[in-house]
Amino acid sequence: MATAPSVDRSGRPGSDYGLEFVVLGEGRVSGCLADHWDVRFEDAPPVRSFQFAKGSRSYPGLYWSATMRRHVGYESWLERDHLKLLDFDRQIVGIASQPFRISWVQDGTVRHHTPDYFARRANGTGVVIDVRADDRIGDKDAAAFAATETACSQVGWEFRRVGAPAAVLMANVRWLAGYRHPRAYREVVAQVLVEVFADPTRLSVGAAQAGHPIVVLPVLFHLMWTGVLTADLRRAVLAGTTLVRTDGEEWR
Repeated sequence: MATAPSVDRSGRPGSDYGLEFVVLGEGRVSGCLADHWDVRFEDAPPVRSFQFAKGSRSYPGLYWSATMRRHVGYESWLERDHLKLLDFDRQIVGIASQPFRISWVQDGTVRHHTPDYFARRANGTGVVIDVRADDRIGDKDAAAFAATETACSQVGWEFRRVGAPAAVLMANVRWLAGYRHPRAYREVVAQVLVEVFADPTRLSVGAAQAGHPIVVLPVLFHLMWTGVLTADLRRAVLAGTTLVRTDGEEWR
């Protein structure tokens, strides 16, 4: 039987919403959103377990996040794509999968919803993300997303409901994600690439100037992943003719 959310009716932002999450080493915590909105949810473990059932129509898995330096879970390939986009976003410094369950009373009935992701921006603000294709949103889903958005707005979080990402951008991010791990980085090669691409240069031309492609390209793509080198990733799929340039920020 569903239990009513823990609310304090004080009128404080978030006081009408219950929250359930897990603290490592302490266990499950239940309370009011107004009392727990400042928890570091980007470090929270999933509030529910992922189901890896044979024959399931979903495709759950674990993705190694360069942002978190550890694995983060997903329950579909669409979720995995948006997880990669979060990992690629230089403004995002923390990501957690299904970090809490929110609850509220609607028409006399207790409702629950577990958002797919919580992300923390570099400026400290929080972002709550639900991943659902446009053609797979039923009435109950829409109501849950609306309630979650209202709850988020009360405590200063941004809420996003995202569907299929832009095809070209996603193709490029998938490719660059293959070089996200620090093992792709070589400092000597990186120094040369930063100098070579100080002015916009075709990818193939700059790579050839820096050395042998087998050695250079993994470092080049790693620098593009980290933002040291930049290109227009929305207009066309990465190719030898893509113009690449040094971001201008200190390379690492």
